[in-house]
Amino acid sequence: MTEQTGAQALWAALSGEGVDTCFANPGTTELDLVRALEGQDAIRCVIGLQENVCTGAADGYGRMTGRPAATLLHLGPGFANGIANLHNARRARTPIVNLIGDHTSWHLPFDAPLTSDIESLARPVSGWVHRIGSTADAPRAAAQAVHQSLAGGGQGATLIFPADYQAEALPGAPVAPAAVALPAAADAPALDLAACAQRLRSARRVVILLGGGGERGGLGVRAQRAAARLCAALGATAYAETFPARAERGQGLPAFDRLPYFPEPARAVLDPADLVLLAGALPPVTYFGYTGHPSLMVEAERLLALGEPGHPVAEALEQLADALDAPAFEAPVHPLPAAPAGPLTPAAIGAVLTRALPEGAIVSVEGGTCGYPFYAASAAAPLHTALTNTGGAIGQGLPVAVGAAIACPGRQVVGLLSDGSTQYTIQALWTMAHEQLDVVVLIAANHQYAILRNELRRGGAALGKRAEALTALDSPRIDWVGLAQSYGVPATRAATAEELAAQLQDAFGRRGPALIEMAL
Repeated sequence: MTEQTGAQALWAALSGEGVDTCFANPGTTELDLVRALEGQDAIRCVIGLQENVCTGAADGYGRMTGRPAATLLHLGPGFANGIANLHNARRARTPIVNLIGDHTSWHLPFDAPLTSDIESLARPVSGWVHRIGSTADAPRAAAQAVHQSLAGGGQGATLIFPADYQAEALPGAPVAPAAVALPAAADAPALDLAACAQRLRSARRVVILLGGGGERGGLGVRAQRAAARLCAALGATAYAETFPARAERGQGLPAFDRLPYFPEPARAVLDPADLVLLAGALPPVTYFGYTGHPSLMVEAERLLALGEPGHPVAEALEQLADALDAPAFEAPVHPLPAAPAGPLTPAAIGAVLTRALPEGAIVSVEGGTCGYPFYAASAAAPLHTALTNTGGAIGQGLPVAVGAAIACPGRQVVGLLSDGSTQYTIQALWTMAHEQLDVVVLIAANHQYAILRNELRRGGAALGKRAEALTALDSPRIDWVGLAQSYGVPATRAATAEELAAQLQDAFGRRGPALIEMAL
């Protein structure tokens, strides 16, 4: 009987629990995990040139499937490189299993240069952390990690695997992959239907705030239809949370916009409401601390929560709509925006993409320059899924697009991104080319950190010369076409709405990745 190493046993256990994809940037302490993949055809291993590409891709994969992908990272410093997108994934309630190699157990006391406190790095972005204590512990820990990743609506589960336990032979018989045994989806939250209905009936003005998630989340199809029924019955208004993990959009669905980012327009929505119904969304807070604005924009006594983020709320909304005798949902028809012409503007980009978007597309949005105009216009696009930056750590857009494309190979993926944030994980372009993913990357190239300039100008303040220099990206200007081509991604540049429309049509008409620099 062939002996099985700890690394082989771990991969077999992960596969048996339904993990079929690993985004990897391994190093010396993970070499036995790499060797063990030779006989594990059930797990697809995707290489990323930087760890934050791997963690962001696992986030995109998990948002689209509801199942964890694995990441394979090198010691504490490698894991630290991926923490920014694990922060975003934590905010999105995405299930992820992180595998981190460590020095051999007998080498750790000598404080070698790459030794670090991995547990302390992992805990802030993980709901569960475990150090594998022996070769025999590996398969049990792997199975537990998958189950833990699905707890609480989705979270990171991190395994630390010393190199000697990876290499040692497992005592006893080899571990064969078991039948997939993922935990059942969480049940709808317990709901005092009569009390909730009564509060809604007695409220003069109701705002419904919908939180992103999977099919049963607040921005799935079912929940949005139920929210539209409640709006009709109560004269209420509904909004998506400002940065949803996942939102279904397009024709036949309500045109619920996102709650505005800045506190003044957000409070203009929320202040008149005497009841804010939270459906899978957190109580709204200002993104930063702004003088003159309370951090918590809605007091507790004006809130009614149907379910926490990451948990199913569609059924609760449907039950409330029925209890209030809300009318049946009537699918709206949203008129397409007119075809724009002339130089590109954010509004023109939103209109062009809305008109060109294929049915069933997935749009990874990062950056306010074009993200907000597109989201508002996209109610008129064919049905699609939007993924936004949940935690504010920039560099999410490209990796999430990679993960979504691997999770849903039959769907066109679009990255609608800003030029500053995309540089944080530009290496994802290489992975797109290497895997020949159907991702069209759209870069809003205004050659500045526009969001910082908007913050600096708040209240009519002037933009000083030093501040302008610190937020400028035009000296030298980044050549996005040349940069993409150097990573193996075909690229073009559009300066007008007509050029963008033609280049989008061409990019959507062929397989593999493409990038379009949108000159603003």
